[in-house]
Amino acid sequence: MVGPKSSDRLASPPSAPEIVLEAVTRQFENEHRPAVDHVSFSIAAGSFVVLLGPSGCGKTTLLKMINRLYEPTSGQIFIGGSEIHDLPATELRRRIGYVIQQVGLFPHMSVERNISVVPSILGWENRKIDERVNSLLDMVGLPQACKKKYPRQLSGGEQQRVGLARALAADPGILLMDEPFAAVDAINRKYLQDELLAIHRKVHKTILFVTHDVEEAFRLANKIAIMKEGRLVQFGAPLQIVSRPQNAFVEELVGTQNLLRKLSLIDVQSVLGAPAREPVQAAVATLRQPQGAAVRPEDDLRSVLAQFLACEMDALPIVDAGGRQVGTITFSDLRAALVEIPPQSQAPV
Repeated sequence: MVGPKSSDRLASPPSAPEIVLEAVTRQFENEHRPAVDHVSFSIAAGSFVVLLGPSGCGKTTLLKMINRLYEPTSGQIFIGGSEIHDLPATELRRRIGYVIQQVGLFPHMSVERNISVVPSILGWENRKIDERVNSLLDMVGLPQACKKKYPRQLSGGEQQRVGLARALAADPGILLMDEPFAAVDAINRKYLQDELLAIHRKVHKTILFVTHDVEEAFRLANKIAIMKEGRLVQFGAPLQIVSRPQNAFVEELVGTQNLLRKLSLIDVQSVLGAPAREPVQAAVATLRQPQGAAVRPEDDLRSVLAQFLACEMDALPIVDAGGRQVGTITFSDLRAALVEIPPQSQAPV
């Protein structure tokens, strides 16, 4: 774990700092157990970590301790190597984007003014604020015509996009997101998830995202932290968790027997890059392959399975961005991928 260092790094944070939690605990008065109980793990700079678990497990409480909406009863939290109490709480919060389920837009302010709240507080020039608002509307997929509208004139999904834009307005290194899409319908929820993934790939913020939706967690996360009754039960990559659950609670929560979920967590590149693939590729060179059908290295194996079922073929070519064939994938490769899942890189906590 990272110990305390000088406050310089927090005063001038990197674009996407690491977050480290050391034995973080929060005990509310008149409660028989801590809401968060000695939780320790590290969130790598620029990663997307999801806090997953049932209602009341401590996810939101843990999230709120990072921006000091709640103070830890004990333990420490470090951002970029410096303890969060090295800055006043208000200044710390201005450096952390925060998105909640209820959005929390100011109803009397236009979209433009809602997004520009923090930059205005920080004293940005009007020209810079205007440029930032325009850029963020494009980034979250909203037309420029939305700038003059008020929250009541927007759909729920549009309001969430504005909330995300506001959280990104001052270019914080960290985004904290508390079930931001829970109240959005299924179709818009998927669109919002796609937008968030695209934004993360573009700006590489450190994101900590709270949800109780298993599908959402596995769709978004680089790492998942599973909580139960205030404690961290397991922390690791999605494929590691679904393949090697720590206990029966994790098995039931994430559905470890769901083969389609496992296939969705493995990409073609991992199959293409396996040493044992070379003789297999040579063996299937003469198999029937569909005209025009192909997969890409970044495709997940669940989508590959869908192609196999749709075209009823024995093998599919793997092509790169230039259309050049770089390998072949077969049904046997899908079966082998489910068996040869790599061991968990980080032991459960």
